[in-house]
Amino acid sequence: MAETTPLRLIAEDTDDLTVIAAAVQDAVTKAENLKYESRKHRFSIELNRFRWEAKTRRRKGPQTRIRSLLAFDGVLAVKTLGITKSDPDMVYSLLNVEFVPDEDPPGGVVRLLFAGDGELALTVEALDVTLLDSDYEWTTRHTPSHERRKR
Repeated sequence: MAETTPLRLIAEDTDDLTVIAAAVQDAVTKAENLKYESRKHRFSIELNRFRWEAKTRRRKGPQTRIRSLLAFDGVLAVKTLGITKSDPDMVYSLLNVEFVPDEDPPGGVVRLLFAGDGELALTVEALDVTLLDSDYEWTTRHTPSHERRKR
């Protein structure tokens, strides 16, 4: 496995969030790994993140996934669309994370978009996002692809 440093990223503006969104693109999780702590105003997701930053240009090079935590602080409310805990085996693939600011900053809504029209909308006081990689990393043979398969 390639020796790469685990990511430790913080986002406090939309440019920072764009970097985190690129890092977590194609991360996978299950509904049981979504956690909202309303008293702490914190929402977190444990996910298996594809290490885009460690991908080699050669297709034969080792590709890895890493266990990561994506956390949002200052969360006032959470709304879900197309995401349910009723099917514990359902895997959700994260496609994008974006911030829509309120007319009166610094608050707004963080939208997490998943494949298959799933979405989480987090109403936040201000943009405060953290991405932390763990030490648990493993190789994978599959590179996420958004290309439509030819028949």
